[in-house]
Amino acid sequence: MPGLIGRKIGMTSVFSADGKNVPCTVIEAGPCVVTQVKTVEKDGYKAVQLGFGEAKEKNTSKPLMGTFKKAGTTPKRHLAEFKFDEEYNLGDVITVEIFNDANFVDVVGTSKGKGFQGVMKRHGFGGVGQSTHGQDDRARKPGSIGACSYPAKVFKGMRMAGQMGGDRVTTQNLKVLKVIPEHNLILVKGSVAGCKGSTVLIQK
Repeated sequence: MPGLIGRKIGMTSVFSADGKNVPCTVIEAGPCVVTQVKTVEKDGYKAVQLGFGEAKEKNTSKPLMGTFKKAGTTPKRHLAEFKFDEEYNLGDVITVEIFNDANFVDVVGTSKGKGFQGVMKRHGFGGVGQSTHGQDDRARKPGSIGACSYPAKVFKGMRMAGQMGGDRVTTQNLKVLKVIPEHNLILVKGSVAGCKGSTVLIQK
């Protein structure tokens, strides 16, 4: 599945041909450099490793520096593998133009971290009871999490308070509204997980 590494710029809106205001996410996709080529004979599968974003040489490990020097490129901050049908060589540059003929893409990002949150924010619970019925300290609590004699335990997977966000999220079938090759930009309909400036993976 061909794709690129990119950076979420933010959200805006564009007008469609019939005059509708369509919300969209602007992503800087590439250019990405081929830093490694995986083959069936050597690695057991066929894939292409891409690098995106500049990194300092002093912050790059020696094994990675060897990989980048083989590819004849500068150190890259982000690396990811994609399966391409086309043949690529080390050092080749892949741009956002690979999405010119794509109608829909999948975008993988890391959702915003919300920290420790309660059940109402984390799972959409409605709260317990009314404060007018003799209680005023359980309004945002989860309620019962299990019975006494049976099952006499809390089942695994019970929805409770805890860490929220910071998860890998894949948003599927986002419509490609526009590709701007001269600025390495792609506009997709709707929202994408992650904050502004976060790294995302765009896949056909």
